[in-house]
Amino acid sequence: MFRKLLQSLMALTLLVGVGAMSVKPAEAGNGGRVVAGVAAGVIGLGILGAYANARERAYYDGGCYRGAPRCEWRPGRCFYTEYGERVCRRGYERCYRPTYCD
Repeated sequence: MFRKLLQSLMALTLLVGVGAMSVKPAEAGNGGRVVAGVAAGVIGLGILGAYANARERAYYDGGCYRGAPRCEWRPGRCFYTEYGERVCRRGYERCYRPTYCD
């Protein structure tokens, strides 16, 4: 709901800004403060919209949360060369955080 309202408000602000700029030709010293105010409003609403959208995107919704990090050793892959020698690559450590849901 809030997101739709914010998008409509941003579109209306942009429309008012474009309308205000096209009504009167740009002249030095006349109406510069109004245009600067409209531009600041558009930029400010854009920042607020980005912040609101970032807060809504939770990685896990509901009663789920990420647990403590767990790490485990993974062996490297092995293969045979053209001379019949077995070669194994070095392993690596893989870490992850399991998800727990209530």
